[in-house]
Amino acid sequence: MAVETASPGRIRSLIPARIDRLPWSRFHTRMVVALGVAWVLDGLEITIASNVGPDLTEKSALGWSAPAVAAIATWYLIGEVIGALFFGHLSDKLGRRKLFMITLGVYLVGSGLTALTPRGGEWFIFLYATRVIAGMGIGGEYAAINSAIDEMIPARYRGRVDLAVNGTYWAGAFLGTVVTVAVLNVLAPDTSWRIAFLVGPVLALVIIFVRRHLPESPRWQIMHGRESAAEDSIREIEDDVSATKGELPPVPEDRAIEITPTSEIGYLRLLQVLFRQYPSRSILGGTLMITQSFLYNAIFFTYGLVLEFFFNVKPADTPYYFMAFAIGNLAGPLILGRLFDTIGRRKMISGTYLLSGVLLVITAQLFKAGVLNATTQTLCWVVIFFFASAGASAGYLTVSEIFPLEVRAKAIAVFFAIAQCFGAIGTSLYGHLIGAGKDPNSLYWGYLIGAGAMILGGLVAAFLAVNAEGKSLEDVARPLSVMAKPPESIFRTGGQVSG
Repeated sequence: MAVETASPGRIRSLIPARIDRLPWSRFHTRMVVALGVAWVLDGLEITIASNVGPDLTEKSALGWSAPAVAAIATWYLIGEVIGALFFGHLSDKLGRRKLFMITLGVYLVGSGLTALTPRGGEWFIFLYATRVIAGMGIGGEYAAINSAIDEMIPARYRGRVDLAVNGTYWAGAFLGTVVTVAVLNVLAPDTSWRIAFLVGPVLALVIIFVRRHLPESPRWQIMHGRESAAEDSIREIEDDVSATKGELPPVPEDRAIEITPTSEIGYLRLLQVLFRQYPSRSILGGTLMITQSFLYNAIFFTYGLVLEFFFNVKPADTPYYFMAFAIGNLAGPLILGRLFDTIGRRKMISGTYLLSGVLLVITAQLFKAGVLNATTQTLCWVVIFFFASAGASAGYLTVSEIFPLEVRAKAIAVFFAIAQCFGAIGTSLYGHLIGAGKDPNSLYWGYLIGAGAMILGGLVAAFLAVNAEGKSLEDVARPLSVMAKPPESIFRTGGQVSG
């Protein structure tokens, strides 16, 4: 299937249609495993940093003060925001493959250096800097990898795959809990936290070799005028798929698109695309990302404090409650993901947001009435976040599929950065409301605020969500490089495309 130009400066291509007609194969499984590990690493990092905090205050470890230890998570968050914006721009400019190799390497170096932090309070700048570097790698992963997965997964599988991948954050959180419980209870404080921080880099070192064999996104290549490279990439994918699935069906010529390769697009142009061409989609993406981040950061980062202050759970026992919490969050996207491709985006996104918000209101009433204990409170969280986790993962899916390919990674980066800022506000607010754990009424109002945020997200989705299920990315959001847009589809007939 050679790609030929329709006229000088223009290219006609069947590549998007060729990707979307592929059956699921070992190539797709390998790609999801290799790229999806980013969310596992993020969950792993945040959980380990939270759990080893008390050890870092020990004189035999770093001997830091509690505020200095608490700041570690803040610097990691700052790194994520910087990395998302910086590497997101480079991903749209240089390609998905280059960046998902670079970002994983940046994370590996940063987290590995964290484990080598010398003992003593004077080394706080070194550790904070390594946390920023590790965060930059993970932030860059979010932008580059969400783009790559969406662009190489067939349209009919895109929803469930995106949700499953984003949901694996909680597999990393569960793994981080298991690791820290094991090493903290066996090894000395100065050794245990270092070993814990090395788990992520070891996993990254293995995955980076798997990623080496993945091709560049053919969609990104063709939109940037690299038709020969795009043809090589799509043939590599098709050969891999046909080796196990047999001969692939031909693609009709009327599925070709006509494009004019674009030049580099910066953040100023991105803002014009977001708020002039797609204002309602920008409101949708911003609302979904902000509301889920506010709730998750508020609940997740104060979960141990609630168990300790209100239910008298010993700090050593909180990881076991957290394991159940993580399992509920992981199960939601895995079980409900298929429905986002069948029932549809609008119904499922609005439904999961609204239902989780309503369930949180009910749980808040039970908490205020004092009828919950540590176990029943955790069970309530498991049920609430079974739905909330699917909705939150769908927020990432939404911002990665409803904007043009040329600005996709930057759009993900911008909404991710905004969401993280609001998440930090949620964490600060709930930490203040918890206080000394003597007044459940304060936290009750905090829970209602979180519930209101999710309900708001659900209502916005009910009116503004895009029915993207089963549709090619080029039909969901016309690439800036596509020359014409017929009423129903950007795919055009006419011209010459051999194949």
